[in-house]
Amino acid sequence: MKKFLKLVVARYLSKTPFGLVVLGIGWFLGRRHKRRRAERENAPMPRRATPARRPGAQRTPLTTPGAVDDAGHEGARS
Repeated sequence: MKKFLKLVVARYLSKTPFGLVVLGIGWFLGRRHKRRRAERENAPMPRRATPARRPGAQRTPLTTPGAVDDAGHEGARS
């Protein structure tokens, strides 16, 4: 039934220049939608953002700059 209604509307719109423009825009948008859906189905699933991998997340350094441990080594862990 849906295909039949599409056919009737397309035949009606194709009779006028304005209708042809509407059909052309609908065709272009439908093509773009189908292409994006196909790309989304074929693309691998993105990894979930964990707190350490979030974009823009800053990690704290393991060593404190300028720190000295008991043995006198610089860059001691905090």
